[in-house]
Amino acid sequence: MANVLLEMKHITKHFPGVQALSDVSLELRAGEVHALLGENGAGKSTLMKILGGIYPADSGAIFIEGKKAVINSVQDAQSYGISIIHQELALVPDMSAAENIFLGREKTRRHFVSYNEMNAAAAALLDEFELNIPPDAKIRSLTIAQQQMVEIVKSLSFNAKILVMDEPTSSLSEKDVEFLFNTIRKLKKNNTGIVYISHRMSELPVITDRVTVLRDGEYIGSRVTAQTNNDELIAMMVGRTLTNYYTRDFITPGETVLEVKNLSDGKFLKNINFEVKRGEIVGFAGLVGAGRSEVMKCIFGIDRIREGSVFIDGAQVDIKTPDDALRLGFALVPESRKTEALYGSQSVMFNITLGALREFIRGVFVDKTKEEGIAQTYVDMMRIKTPDFAQTIQNLSGGNQQKAVIGRSLAVKPRILILDEPTRGVDVAAKAEIYAIMNHLVKEGIAIIMISSELPEVINMSDRVIVMHEGRITGCLAREELTQEAIMRRATGSIN
Repeated sequence: MANVLLEMKHITKHFPGVQALSDVSLELRAGEVHALLGENGAGKSTLMKILGGIYPADSGAIFIEGKKAVINSVQDAQSYGISIIHQELALVPDMSAAENIFLGREKTRRHFVSYNEMNAAAAALLDEFELNIPPDAKIRSLTIAQQQMVEIVKSLSFNAKILVMDEPTSSLSEKDVEFLFNTIRKLKKNNTGIVYISHRMSELPVITDRVTVLRDGEYIGSRVTAQTNNDELIAMMVGRTLTNYYTRDFITPGETVLEVKNLSDGKFLKNINFEVKRGEIVGFAGLVGAGRSEVMKCIFGIDRIREGSVFIDGAQVDIKTPDDALRLGFALVPESRKTEALYGSQSVMFNITLGALREFIRGVFVDKTKEEGIAQTYVDMMRIKTPDFAQTIQNLSGGNQQKAVIGRSLAVKPRILILDEPTRGVDVAAKAEIYAIMNHLVKEGIAIIMISSELPEVINMSDRVIVMHEGRITGCLAREELTQEAIMRRATGSIN
């Protein structure tokens, strides 16, 4: 691993009101997986966007295999063999796998696209990594894991020797994660250098060789993975030792607030039954595609309930729209903040206060003082890093965007809070803050439903866990029964 592929030296970047990077350096060797860690807003994405030609650096230099590189565009980066797989996959859903792999570089004959040639070339790339994905399959028909693999193959079709993976496992099941890791190991054998951004600390010893930590836009240090541990890395990231990670005071739950009986959507979900009490967290576990999010969309009025009933405080309710759900005291933090929650071109204040319009709008009049007060409350509560309320939310880091979405759900003062993957793409310190807030909310009597693909999160934060497999509930585990093995046996359908 002695051959240095990439050196980023003394990189500095300033945005209006924000010093994003200050004198940051990074080295990547051939055949190495190098983790890039830091809290949300630490500068990881900015550093990689400079490498990928999306942002210019204010100062500093980039060297590829010892030679100074001039990277002013994405095309420049690709010409140096640099490819970035962003957390939000950049695939066209209604195009095939082959069309996405060669998008913008279509294989042609006599000025016409040759789909036969393109499919054959895509099939060869897919076969190289033993991926059972038809080249003519539409992207929307593939699982999230398969889409991730298509994105990797697309990157490698540029002959990438430097590959950046931003939160590649955030949407994957454990089985899919292992498949991804096997693919990464094959890339290492081909001397591909990989920069690996992840907030899942448990992945680091499994797949990475070295770790570099950024904090507040500054380089803190690098470590050989085998010679460090989570406590040291977390202290480097947050500037202190993080003692209370999973904060949960288990109290006796109150009366039943929500009861769901025999729910079906007429397509996938069948005979869903569960209840949630005041002051408890009910976790929903299962593999990707098990139907957990679909249940919540039915309850929240996004999708239609074809059979079954929903009861609140023992009285049957008819929820046809999200507005019905909000009036009944529900709030939902959806799985995908980008496509289901955020108004990217709007301000931080707009995104936080959107659900609480009735609090500060009277007819045509807007009480700006009250609106700003609501925004300030939840910026402070969620510790959102932003220069001001007017900052466009798409300019914040992914974790700070997520905290804004959670803040919006709390601004409506819900009785029943549905959190779908609440800590996806969130750093360890922010996770601890979210757990502490969840603990506070249940002590205040709020009922929380939490969907999570992170089993330690489910086990440590839940009073009970409902497990789903292929649209059905396969188990309900009490807190004393919770183990990863018990959950996975039900999640895979081994126990019904």
